[in-house]
Amino acid sequence: MDGLQELYQEVILDHNRRPRNFRAIAGGTRQEGYNPLCGDRLVVYVVVADGVVTDVAFEGSGCAIAKASASLMTEALRGQPIETARQLFADFHALITSPPAAAPRDLGKLSVLAGVREFPTRVKCASLAWHAVKAALDGAAHAPVSTE
Repeated sequence: MDGLQELYQEVILDHNRRPRNFRAIAGGTRQEGYNPLCGDRLVVYVVVADGVVTDVAFEGSGCAIAKASASLMTEALRGQPIETARQLFADFHALITSPPAAAPRDLGKLSVLAGVREFPTRVKCASLAWHAVKAALDGAAHAPVSTE
């Protein structure tokens, strides 16, 4: 593995072992996400005030990719206007599903998950928390969001 891949792997493992914002938020919008393919089950909590994501967190269990992605997502979305959060969802989804040459702008730490595009089943793991937070921001029904 080259140095950059090792760094990316270490960031993912760190966020899996010590996920950031791994907690419930009382009074926030709660949205569950479920990946039936591998059993990842996360609950995302979002607080929006004056059109800005003021707090975001998650709980649950899942593989290293699902937990790391949720952890990185919470760091990226906190403090962002809702429209920016929605654009980050779209950019992240493009990052993990598009060929490398077609990937969107640099997404900072989120870029460590770009390698999942080579493993279609892992795309679902990486996108689970993002689909849940998008549903929460869009005011979708509170039924669990699925990757299927």
